[in-house]
Formats: sequence, structure tokens, C-alpha cells
Amino acid sequence: MEISLIFRIAAVGIIVSVVGQILKHSGREEQAFLTSLAGLVLVLMWIIPYIYDLFSTIQNLFNL
Repeated sequence: MEISLIFRIAAVGIIVSVVGQILKHSGREEQAFLTSLAGLVLVLMWIIPYIYDLFSTIQNLFNL
């Protein structure tokens, strides 16, 4: 896993939380929810290949 991936995830988390707070205080809770959902989907798209590699490694380790 690259350290830059961790920094990107942290940056997305900070940006989503700031934008979410701004939207909540302006009375747009629906847009705040969609913003957090979009951030979650973006991070999951970055992490899915690493999860696949993890399961492949575990499968090869136990020869299933």
C-alpha cells in the first residue's frame, strides 16, 4: 500500500467533512448526505484493488 493513498483518503475525508458542515449549516442536509456518500464511493473505488489483492494472497496462502 502506498503512503500517497493514505494521504489522498485523509484529504478526501477533510474536504468532505468541511463541505458537509457548510452544507448542513446552510440548511442543505440532502446535499451534505450526497457529498459524504460520494466521498465514500470515491475512497472505496481506490481501496477495492487492495482488498482484492489481500483476498488473493490469503487464498494462495491457504491453497484454497
